[in-house]
Amino acid sequence: MSDFLQLGGKTILVFGVANRKSVAWHVAQSLEALGARVLYSVRSDARRKSLETLLAGRPVYICDVEREEDVVRLAADIAAAGHAPLHGIVHSIAFANYSDGFKTFHETQRKDFLQATAISAFSLVEIARAFKPHLARDASVVTIGISSLLVTPDNYGYMGPIKAALESCTRFLAKSFSADTGVRFNVVGAGPLKTSASAGIPGYLESYLYAEKLTFRKRNLTTQEVADAALFLLSGRSSGINGTTLVVDAGLGSNFFDKEIIRLAMRLEK
Repeated sequence: MSDFLQLGGKTILVFGVANRKSVAWHVAQSLEALGARVLYSVRSDARRKSLETLLAGRPVYICDVEREEDVVRLAADIAAAGHAPLHGIVHSIAFANYSDGFKTFHETQRKDFLQATAISAFSLVEIARAFKPHLARDASVVTIGISSLLVTPDNYGYMGPIKAALESCTRFLAKSFSADTGVRFNVVGAGPLKTSASAGIPGYLESYLYAEKLTFRKRNLTTQEVADAALFLLSGRSSGINGTTLVVDAGLGSNFFDKEIIRLAMRLEK
């Protein structure tokens, strides 16, 4: 049972490695440990240079998913290099422009919303379309979302609706591909994590510490726990799961009436 996930020898393309804290990096490292061949796609040449030590000796491609032609070129380059068929794709990409400071949701600018949507959500559609001819018939595509689309955190701004769009795109891709393939599309709905991307969200530390108190175990997720869920969805062991969000939040979403939180909230109001 040492190869329960049966990912050895599979070829997986991973988008989104930024550094050692990235969900994408944890997924990729775990895949390599299981004997999979991992291809890496990074946003720019500058990013590739910053990851030279981390990704030394590994196949690394450049693809700015904001540019549709880059995605098309990437698919062609990977196929030409003999890496097809791919058995899986990991989409761990998100971007929001907070360069002008955080604003309330109704102050969101069209250009920022559309850019974030193109990068964080619609890129999955373009990647799926470009790679469709190069995917194994039973390939698995996994994207990283958030644990709840019903919460409205003040400091998450317009990324909440965009993550909702990502989740919806995943379901529709699962349906669309089912017409002539067995390719599956699923989401890992992750609770709060300590990543470089999250560190850029205004007020994130306070939200992270609050979320930790709401987990059943009073301890937040590790990035590896999210990566492990992604590995399961990439494997054939999850063959019955398609168009689904697998929530990984240590019970956070079911514990709003935790007695400790209630006690602290009531004390502060007095």
